[in-house]
Amino acid sequence: MNKLRVISLLSVFFLAAIGAVSCSESQKTSEEEVSSEGKEDEKKEEPQKTVLFFGDSMTAGYGVDQDKAFPALVQEKIDSLGMAYKVINGGLSGETSASGLSRIDWFLEAKPDVFVLELGGNDGLRGINLSATKENLQGIIDKVQKEYPSTKILLAGMQIPPNMGEEYTADFKEIFPDLAEKNNLVLIPFLLDGVGGDPALNQPDGIHPTAEGHIIVAETVWEYLEPML
Repeated sequence: MNKLRVISLLSVFFLAAIGAVSCSESQKTSEEEVSSEGKEDEKKEEPQKTVLFFGDSMTAGYGVDQDKAFPALVQEKIDSLGMAYKVINGGLSGETSASGLSRIDWFLEAKPDVFVLELGGNDGLRGINLSATKENLQGIIDKVQKEYPSTKILLAGMQIPPNMGEEYTADFKEIFPDLAEKNNLVLIPFLLDGVGGDPALNQPDGIHPTAEGHIIVAETVWEYLEPML
């Protein structure tokens, strides 16, 4: 009887030991899962920064699907490198520097970390007074810098056909480097470099790039944008 009692007690101790080990392993696994979930949450909570493209029909991607416009192609490049940046396309067809200045406040609610300014082309095509265009663009730059002093600004230079005369065309081209120098901005000398004037890369209007043209524009923008990210 005593032997049976001893065996019974040993069995109880053995089962208790197994239970303790099992609980310990279960607790360890649970702690590891919590730790792993914590790391995942940290990754999810990593703040995403914003790149705002603010422009006219070039930025909006007139005549092509939105995902073929150069801002979307820039987003693809950003994603492929695992960068925590979200691209916002603030392009509007027909936008002038004046209308851009009037609507910039609404877009600044996006709190851009990088602001790409692509405006002025429609001003030039319409023969708008150059001083007014320059003043409007400066006004946009001032608003961005005042609201978000740490925001980096990338200015897209533009050129126009000589329809308005050689002097107007030449002076228009100088607006962008002048603004870049005055405000210490990064400048893309000519947004449509390698695309403008090439019928194979432009739509029938001879102004707006095709999907193939946007690929080249995206490469041009990326050359100057990537070091800013």
